[in-house]
Amino acid sequence: MRALIAATAGLVLAFALVLTITALGSPTGTTSPKPLLTTVPAHP
Repeated sequence: MRALIAATAGLVLAFALVLTITALGSPTGTTSPKPLLTTVPAHP
C-alpha cells in the first residue's frame, strides 16, 4: 500500500512539474547570426 501511495505522489509531483514548465513557456531568445564553423575530418 505504501508503494502505491509513493507512486501516486511521484506521479502527481511529475504532473505538477510539467504544468509549471508549460505555464512558464519557452525562454525568449534569438539564434546566432553567425553560422557554426565546423570542419569534416579528411578521409585517410
